[in-house]
Amino acid sequence: MTHPLLKSTGSGTARNASAPVALVLALLAVATPAHAADGAATISSGDTAWLLVSTALVLFMMIPGLALFYAGLVRSKNVLSILMQCFALTAVMSLVWLACGYSLCFADGGALIGGFGKAFLSGVTPGTVRSDCPTIPELLHFAYQMMFFLITPGLFIGAFAERMKFKAILVFSVIWSLVVYAPCCYGVWHKAGAFFGLTGVIDLAGGIVVHITAGVAALVACVMVGPRKEFPSAQFMPHNLPLTIVGAGMLWVGWFGFNAGSHLAANGAAAMTLVVTHLSACAASVVWMLIEWIRNGKPSALGIATGSIAGLAAITPAAGKVGPVGALCIGSISALLCWLACSKLKHKFRYDDSLDVFGVHGMGGFVGTILVAVFGSTSFAGGLGEFSIGSQLLTQSLASLWTILLSGVGSFVILKGIDLTIGLRVTHEDEYQGLDLAEHGETAYND
Repeated sequence: MTHPLLKSTGSGTARNASAPVALVLALLAVATPAHAADGAATISSGDTAWLLVSTALVLFMMIPGLALFYAGLVRSKNVLSILMQCFALTAVMSLVWLACGYSLCFADGGALIGGFGKAFLSGVTPGTVRSDCPTIPELLHFAYQMMFFLITPGLFIGAFAERMKFKAILVFSVIWSLVVYAPCCYGVWHKAGAFFGLTGVIDLAGGIVVHITAGVAALVACVMVGPRKEFPSAQFMPHNLPLTIVGAGMLWVGWFGFNAGSHLAANGAAAMTLVVTHLSACAASVVWMLIEWIRNGKPSALGIATGSIAGLAAITPAAGKVGPVGALCIGSISALLCWLACSKLKHKFRYDDSLDVFGVHGMGGFVGTILVAVFGSTSFAGGLGEFSIGSQLLTQSLASLWTILLSGVGSFVILKGIDLTIGLRVTHEDEYQGLDLAEHGETAYND
């Protein structure tokens, strides 16, 4: 049977001239359904390219960004232990993500957590796409979300730096990520209503899923492991501030992929998110600098770097909803509250959060998670969210509360189990010698 597009419609000349065009159209008509079936027709090269870059930027945040930021803050005898922990977590957590992490977070499952349908990327091919992000290959979604999975435990290692066993850190990070991170990720980013029945929770890039979970785990862990031997009488001075400043700069750059990439598309929303992410970091840096300048008479490099991280953590959940003015407000407020947590709260309650993970990431993530309900509403100038401030504030508050409870209780139970089996803390002799030699048989600097 002749294809309708190839039927004769006029003179011989007209038929000859139109035949090539008709043939091309016929081939396209036949080929299109096959492409659409495997998702290839929906994949956007622009979105894919941006997510490839964003994936690399988020990995860059972990190694070398976070690794250098933390390594410069500890004493010289522990610098390699921090670098080792960051590298090991990058490798180990990536393998866990492949085995079951991705499936538990982003495959359909039960009421609180996903199933094992996508374990080891079962059923995922280069042409597979997800219904919630059809313009990028699912393999790229897997890789991008993997970076969030591995950097989250990377954040809380700073709370118990210089005193926790390396094997205990690995065991805690793996179990915690499956027990705490996975349900939060599943309920907030995959299945609406799975997060303790809450719907409409706003968390673009991890104020809840990353920063509050890690911040609470950091607080619980530093208390259970116990303070460093000389705490609180001794001053623990950073051994290499230039490393820390360089690491902070890398984190700032990587955060563009962390936040703007979370739209999973190269569009205007991603552009706005990039802008407000930068502005929040700038506002927080300036406010932290001014606080130190007024109180101490001199602004410090460590202070302005810490302020930038506080602003970045705070804008993370809100970046998809707030405009530039809202970003300035969130950044400024987060700097003040995170400074209070680091300089006042920690000393009042005498917990040895070595590198201020709870004070910066936990507090910053909480501030942004709550304030998006205010500055993200269209009721506020520049807000982009169509929601009522009051109802959204309740939703954000409940989501934060559930997260605090889940991470707090989960962290306590896991750490208690580890302490009763392999032990949490190195010996006094190992702590005095330094973890570089005691745990890894190496030294960072030779005299």
